[in-house]
Amino acid sequence: MAAVLDARRDELGLPPFGIVGDLSAARPGEPSRASAEIGLAALREAVAMVQRGECSGVVTGPVAKSAIAAFAPDFVGQTEFLADACSLPREDAVMMLAGPSLRTVPMTVHCALANVPSRLTKELIVRRTRIVADALKTDFGIASPRIAIAGLNPHAGEDGRMGREEIETIAPAVAQLRAEGIDATGPHPADTLFAPHRRATYDAAVAMYHDQALVPLKALDFDEGVNVTLGLPIVRTSPDHGTAFDIAGKGLARPDATIAALRMAAEMAARRIHYRSS
Repeated sequence: MAAVLDARRDELGLPPFGIVGDLSAARPGEPSRASAEIGLAALREAVAMVQRGECSGVVTGPVAKSAIAAFAPDFVGQTEFLADACSLPREDAVMMLAGPSLRTVPMTVHCALANVPSRLTKELIVRRTRIVADALKTDFGIASPRIAIAGLNPHAGEDGRMGREEIETIAPAVAQLRAEGIDATGPHPADTLFAPHRRATYDAAVAMYHDQALVPLKALDFDEGVNVTLGLPIVRTSPDHGTAFDIAGKGLARPDATIAALRMAAEMAARRIHYRSS
């Protein structure tokens, strides 16, 4: 496979791929250090290709984070890796899950649920929502984006009876965003925010933690969901599902989400060119 790809790149006048490891050592459905090393090396090469101007974007496949972290302890996930590769603070690489029915953004991502309240700050919400608003314009072609921001607690805290994060952190962040001219609303109770009639009122929903954002997206658009990294100087998308080792190599996996990720990366790259030239 590597030889075929390098031959094609030679036809196009491009340099060969970097050596990414012995592909024969990888076995479908069997995570190992060998396959994890190949995955990480391929990710590095893909990013380098875009940074060299050879490609317009990166479409990544799912990786086994624990397998990579076993030999690369600083590896948290591909989103954080991309931020480091682009010399950006990790807070500025914002994960969006996008499908035909919904776009969601988790404020906190790969951390224990018990640590979410301490990680949520007004500054984090404002900073990341600004990035969301900009990306909706540049990458999705939405001239005046509407952003709904969820509460953390049940019933959005119910006036402080179920937590004060909405009063002390989220509402002040929404107020600042609105003062800056961003059409942000909230904090909204998360249990109703994703109902069909509510989804029609916003272009993206900002959630406070991983599952609050990913559960509705995967329930609605599992086979067409795309993981998009906002805030980067390069385009990056990925199918929004895991490694599925249980069906790897059995011919059972559906290609829909990967096709959607490829299509979205191409559309984002084209929109960025149009936005910069307009």
